[in-house]
Amino acid sequence: MQAQSGTGPSVQRWPAAVDVPPARRRRLSRRVRWVVGVVLVLALLGGGGLAARNTGPDGRVAVAASGSGAAMELPWPDDGQASVAVPGIGSLGTSGEQKPVPIASVAKVMTAYVVLREHPLRQGESGPRITVDQRAEDESHSLDESTVRVRAGQELTQRQLLELLLLPSGNNAARLLARWDSGTERAFVEKMNHAAADLGMGRTTYTGASGFEATTTSTAADQLRLARAVMRDEVFRSVVATPEVTVGDVTGTVANTNRLLGTSGVVGLKTGSSTPAGGALMWAAETGDGHGKGLIIGVVLHQRANTTPAEGLRAAFESSRELITAAQRELGEARAVRRA
Repeated sequence: MQAQSGTGPSVQRWPAAVDVPPARRRRLSRRVRWVVGVVLVLALLGGGGLAARNTGPDGRVAVAASGSGAAMELPWPDDGQASVAVPGIGSLGTSGEQKPVPIASVAKVMTAYVVLREHPLRQGESGPRITVDQRAEDESHSLDESTVRVRAGQELTQRQLLELLLLPSGNNAARLLARWDSGTERAFVEKMNHAAADLGMGRTTYTGASGFEATTTSTAADQLRLARAVMRDEVFRSVVATPEVTVGDVTGTVANTNRLLGTSGVVGLKTGSSTPAGGALMWAAETGDGHGKGLIIGVVLHQRANTTPAEGLRAAFESSRELITAAQRELGEARAVRRA
């Protein structure tokens, strides 16, 4: 579109000399409506207003302001399900049928959330020392699941166990934390489900602290609720943003399984993969506004399920990277329009 010059008011119209195909005109129109919708949201936020969320027939959620809005046209995964939001603005959309599916090690985010809620830490604190039991050592030799090397009698701090839980995704670290907190893993799992209910995660069921069981199921929209809540914790944010950490002589140096960390503004969160779950990724990335404060948070579940964990996780990384890049670009354009 261009403005017509003259003595009268500026009028926006399609140039007569350009033949714009109807299909392209509709695509441009949808894009303009989206930019206007986000600008209105940002304007309402600046004035203390709230953005509404409208769910369309396809299940996607549109950011709306003043009673109108348009869904952000993100490159949603072809299969599985996904959900993306900007805290303070609202949902940027969901894709796929939001039915409970196995979430694998993404379940460890709830384990960390419950532990930190029961035993809060401030940044710089290590927390109480926890003695590794024989069961955690025995499980560290498993060839069937993701574990970390520990030895019975070894003392680890609460923060160190959170690091072993969230970076290399140690299932035995998850169960050890559960027993330390609640006496038994079963009692701890009850706390996990209570916490999920408190957060409004109505389609989520936890059956273990590690996510190893395929009976631990959830939806992308539910897990997004958890992601937004847990990222308010300063200690959690610092742990999931750590590329690697060294935990004593027995365990040694362990690396973060999140291959997107440090790219495209990604500052966390948690991977998950198994044959029934496919690939899963809960992620947080800076909005790209140059201030390093605003976050985009997303969850991608059930990518290439029933293939191999490696193939599923690779698909989850690819899908998430595309979503992050597109969301950053769209939000940047909306801010540019607002400044203009």
